[in-house]
Amino acid sequence: MHHITRSQFVGLLAASVLSIVSVTSAWAQGPEKKELKVGFVPGPYIDEFKIGVAPELQKKGYQIRYVEFSTGLEANNAVFKSEIDANVMQHTIFLNSYNERQNTDLTGIVHVPTPPMGIYSKKHPLGTKIGQGAKIAVPNDPVNLQRALWILRDLGLIEIRDSKPIDATELDVIKNPGGIKIVPLEAAQAPRALDDVDFAAIQGNFAIFSGLKLTNAFALEKMTTPYINVVAVKRGNAETAWAKDIVESYKSPGFKAAILADRFYDGFTLPDYMK
Repeated sequence: MHHITRSQFVGLLAASVLSIVSVTSAWAQGPEKKELKVGFVPGPYIDEFKIGVAPELQKKGYQIRYVEFSTGLEANNAVFKSEIDANVMQHTIFLNSYNERQNTDLTGIVHVPTPPMGIYSKKHPLGTKIGQGAKIAVPNDPVNLQRALWILRDLGLIEIRDSKPIDATELDVIKNPGGIKIVPLEAAQAPRALDDVDFAAIQGNFAIFSGLKLTNAFALEKMTTPYINVVAVKRGNAETAWAKDIVESYKSPGFKAAILADRFYDGFTLPDYMK
């Protein structure tokens, strides 16, 4: 039987410790998950990500794959089925409503700069009063319909009853002295509807995607935190290293500098960490 001396044993022990340290440091150098698949719908969030978040994540060793969807429902479904890791396109009220209806478990991990919903027109010059019988297009999904009704209420055009966001309908309008005609339609169609209606309440992402400027809105919503968009992941992934790296990248000085340096983002509602 081969006996090893004390000094040989110490040497072997040191070598094994060194190999463990070198493996550990190799892990520390790059993320365990090399590729992040992130979903977007038409709007400004993919550009925010590319200019301010991706560079931070690439420094940490990630590769980014961008996946574009035409609707938020598709983007959420892809996160739930683990076809993508995260999406950036919705606020918390919409997310909670989606979870409730689809029996899913998505959660927001960080707020992102978000353009508010606004009232726009192609037929009337800026500063024109919204007159008797005006046709106003509004989103037809309950959560965003309610936001549009709030803007019209704040302009003094209608009175509405309180309702839960997921239960909102145009029947919530209880006083409409100017006889405004409310035209519900798919949110993404609102910019195109400007040719057919007097005014349209358009979500910020669709407004920007169609070339409208926030500074040309007749009115912008008073956006509160639950309506600021989030990065959404499956609840079970919220504490993963890669999810925390996404949060850290949004909260980085590099992201803040990239957004504040670009006039395109004037008028956006900024998350608290950027104030």
